[in-house]
Amino acid sequence: MTLIVLTLSDRKKMSSSRKHHLKSLMLQIAQELIAEEEAQSLEDRKQYMSENITPLQLTGSIAELQDLCKKMHQKIDVIDEERYDLGSKVGKSDKEIEDLQIKVQDLKGKFKKPVLKKVCMSADAMLQALLGSKHKVSMDLRSNLKQVKKEVKEEDKDAVGDWRKNIEDKSDRKKMFETTKE
Repeated sequence: MTLIVLTLSDRKKMSSSRKHHLKSLMLQIAQELIAEEEAQSLEDRKQYMSENITPLQLTGSIAELQDLCKKMHQKIDVIDEERYDLGSKVGKSDKEIEDLQIKVQDLKGKFKKPVLKKVCMSADAMLQALLGSKHKVSMDLRSNLKQVKKEVKEEDKDAVGDWRKNIEDKSDRKKMFETTKE
């Protein structure tokens, strides 16, 4: 493996063909490293499989093979359940980590409210800025309202104002109820 060390002054003096050559050398070295890592992971996988998995013995009848398949399916189901449980636990813990990180950021007080500038703007100008120049908006809301005239009934005032008539009417009713009770 080749080790390439360049100082800052070497980089400035280097020609473009030299830079290209060095870049291609670095890419070749990186490809070799990746190939070595893949071979190493393959060897690790084979070693793990040989240690943890018993070799399959297929000598026997069809009934024995079916029993073996059923056992394998049961093991697969157990492993799938464990995988699902672990996945849900990881999801919950990830959510808790996110929540805690948000709480830590809130407690640190990193979020400072920016000082807002005071702007003198009419309501019409604000709506025009929000909605754009295409929409014409008027804040004169009273012009859109209906005009309603109030009519005062004179009969109601007379009826309320003459309290003596009301008392006389009530006394007549009282007499009607008294006569019916006897």
